[in-house]
Amino acid sequence: MFASFFPTPRLFFPAALIWSALAMALWYGMARDLGPELSLGGLAGFPYPPAGAPAAAGGVAALTGQDIWLYQYMIVFGVVFCAGAAWLLPHRWARWSAWGSALIVFLLWFQVQLDVMINGWFGTFYNMVQQALGKPGSVSLEAFFGQLWTFGWIAMVYIFTAVGTAFFTSHYVFRWRTAMNEFYVEHWQELRHIEGASQRVQDDTQRFADTVEGLGASLVQALMTLIAFLPILWGLSSYVKELPLVGPLPQALVFVAVIWAALGTGALAAAGIRLPGLTFRNQRVEAAYRKELVLGEDDAGRADPPTLRGLFADVRANYFRLYANYLYFNVVRYGYLQAGVLVPYIALAPTIVAGGLTLGVLTQTTRAFGRVEESFQYLVRSWTTIVSLLSIYKRLRAFEATLADEPLDRIEAEPVRQAS
Repeated sequence: MFASFFPTPRLFFPAALIWSALAMALWYGMARDLGPELSLGGLAGFPYPPAGAPAAAGGVAALTGQDIWLYQYMIVFGVVFCAGAAWLLPHRWARWSAWGSALIVFLLWFQVQLDVMINGWFGTFYNMVQQALGKPGSVSLEAFFGQLWTFGWIAMVYIFTAVGTAFFTSHYVFRWRTAMNEFYVEHWQELRHIEGASQRVQDDTQRFADTVEGLGASLVQALMTLIAFLPILWGLSSYVKELPLVGPLPQALVFVAVIWAALGTGALAAAGIRLPGLTFRNQRVEAAYRKELVLGEDDAGRADPPTLRGLFADVRANYFRLYANYLYFNVVRYGYLQAGVLVPYIALAPTIVAGGLTLGVLTQTTRAFGRVEESFQYLVRSWTTIVSLLSIYKRLRAFEATLADEPLDRIEAEPVRQAS
C-alpha cells in the first residue's frame, strides 16, 4: 500500500517528521529573526515590517516581507529534504510521492495563511461597521468599498490556490493508485484466490489512496491551522476576564477549546467503536453478491433466484446492523457539533454582557476559536472517513499478509454465504 509509492516508508515517514520538527525548531529558535536580511519580499513590493512594529492580535489582511521570508524558508527546507530523499532512497515514484507531498503541504500551509489574513480582515471590517452604525458619516464610502476589495483579492487568491491544489491532488491520488495497481497485478497469481480480489485491486486501491490523502491533508491542515490560530486565540483571550461558573481563568478560550474537543473525541470514539468491523463485513457480503451476479452473466447455471435471495439477505442483514449503529453514532456526532456552535458565545457571555468587546473583536475571536476548535476536533470530524479507511485497509492488508506468507486477519476467516 505504501512501499509501492513511497521510497522505503519505514525510513521516509520518520525522516519527514524529524525534518519538519527540525525546521520548526530552527525557525522559532533563530531563523525567523534573519528575515530582515534574507527576505525577498521587498523585491516584489512587500517590505519587511520595521523592527519594533506592533503585531495585531488577529493578524493583518496584507502580505508582508515576513510572510515571504517564511515561504522562502519552507521552500528551501522542502527542496533539501526531497532532493536528499531522491538521492538516498531512489524510487520510481519519488517525483510524485516525495516532491508531490511537499508541494501539497506547502499549498495547504499557504491556504491557512490566507485564512489568517481573512480573520484579520474580519476584525477590521466589523469594527468599521460598528463605527459607521454608531456614528453616521464617520466612515467614507471609499473606505468601506476599500475593505470589500481587500477581502475580494484575498478570496480570489484563496480560490485559485484551492482549485489548483484539488487538481494536483487528483493526479497525485491516481499516481498512487497506479503504483499499487501495478504492484498487485505483478503478484496476481498469488492474490487472485482471495475473496473479492478483483474488486480489491480495481476499486479499493483508488479508495485507499484517495482516503489516505484526504485524511493526511486534513491532518496537516488541522496542525497548521492550530499553529497559526492558537497564538491568535491566545492573544484574544486577554479580552476574556472570566468564564461562566468557572470564574477568572488565564487563557480561558484556549482552555475551553481543548476541553470541548477532548470531550467530543472521546464520545465519538466510544459511539463508533463497532463501525470499522461492520463496514468491512458489509464490503464482504456485497462482494459475494456482486461476484455471483457477474458469474451469472456468462453462466446460465449461476445467479439463480434462490441463491441471489440468500446472498442479498446477508447484504440486507449487515446493512441494517450498520444503520442501527450509525443511528446512535449520529445522535452523538450531530448533537455535539450543533452544541459546539454555542460554546464560544457561552464562554464569552460575561465579557459580552460587560461590554468588553467590540463587534470586530467579537467576530475575530469567535472565528479564531472556531478554527482552533476544528483543529482539535480532527478525529471527531473525520471519524466516519477513518471508519471507511480502516475497512479498506483490512481488505488490502489481506494482500500484504498473503505476499509476506503471514496469517490472514481473523475477520477474513469469518464465513460468507457461498453460492450453491
